[in-house]
Amino acid sequence: MSLAVSKRVQRVKPSPTVALTGRVAQLKAEGKDIISLGAGEPDFDTPRHIADAGIEAIRKGFTRYTPVEGNAELKDAIIAKFKRENSLDYKRSQILVSTGAKQTIFNLILALIDSGDEVVIPAPYWVSYPDMVMLADGIPVTPYAGPEQGYKITPAQLEAAITPKTRLFILNSPSNPTGAAYTAAELRALGRVLSRHPQVVICTDDMYEHIYWAPEPFTTIAQVCPDLYDRVVTTNGVSKAYAMTGWRIGYCGGPAEIVTAMATIQGQSTSNASSIAQKASVVALSGDQAEVREMNRHFKQRHDFVVDGLNKLTGVSCLPGAGTFYAFANVEAALKLVGAKDDNAFAEYLLNHGGVAVVPGSGFGAPGHMRLSYACSMQTLEEALKRIDRALRAAQAA
Repeated sequence: MSLAVSKRVQRVKPSPTVALTGRVAQLKAEGKDIISLGAGEPDFDTPRHIADAGIEAIRKGFTRYTPVEGNAELKDAIIAKFKRENSLDYKRSQILVSTGAKQTIFNLILALIDSGDEVVIPAPYWVSYPDMVMLADGIPVTPYAGPEQGYKITPAQLEAAITPKTRLFILNSPSNPTGAAYTAAELRALGRVLSRHPQVVICTDDMYEHIYWAPEPFTTIAQVCPDLYDRVVTTNGVSKAYAMTGWRIGYCGGPAEIVTAMATIQGQSTSNASSIAQKASVVALSGDQAEVREMNRHFKQRHDFVVDGLNKLTGVSCLPGAGTFYAFANVEAALKLVGAKDDNAFAEYLLNHGGVAVVPGSGFGAPGHMRLSYACSMQTLEEALKRIDRALRAAQAA
């Protein structure tokens, strides 16, 4: 006898990045030599001064519940960060701390979206956005921005995607999976469209703000479009910049009424984020940023190496990114070379014939692509590119 699960959960696909991690673990357990380029987390350890703050929190007994929305000390550190780095002014009532930015965004979607509401999510997108919308009984609308436009949506595409049912627009810059980042001028152009649709709330996912190397300084939409401030939820976290993925701290600043609704949702799910991780995050946001800059330097070196190497492969092309630790390569020509029907089959070919695990682009709304994480050593990246090259050459010679 099988037990029925909800129709809601049946609409949702398992995360392809999580699925890949499980598949690689299984193959390695079977003794296979696999290089995984699927990881979405830095390979660096959490900086010592941040880790020490967590240890100190335990020793001092800071191990009890905090307010659902986050403790005042961390809220103040977040407010100072937004002011210092983004020129955004918030009060404590406008700040929410969650168990990762994923929960922050999920809280926002549940707080805003009713059945049939639409959410505009430019593709390529982070894999979880559309499924979170569907869990809220909403409808994801995913206009596609291809390599010919730098994987960035145009104002005309945004205008065409918005309908009277649109309730939310989600923008991730720099982008997972593409590494593309919007300039201030591009954000202002999108802002002019959004200003004509006052029913649309804007969510910016700025998780990779500090893993960034474009010539123009990083900026976020509430910063360059102050007229939209009252309906922008600016989301960020400590996971990527500070190598704190397991600490699970995300946060946002936004309109008090929306943040309060998000906190109500959180209060009935996880309640507060880890008290210990909150203490460590205060030090991360307020302390010395030298190690963040050093990690970013390494990511930039790896980015340059990987993008150059991918563009030398037969049937593969890859645009340079402005940030993150992902390369997003177009493999449409390589699909034909190896006789793969789609990017899922191509990823399977690389896994079986090259011993390299990549994430298919279709999981990000971009068929014919693959995402590679370069959050690993240069030695690993060199070997991975050699293996992919050998696998493609073998197919070409067959």
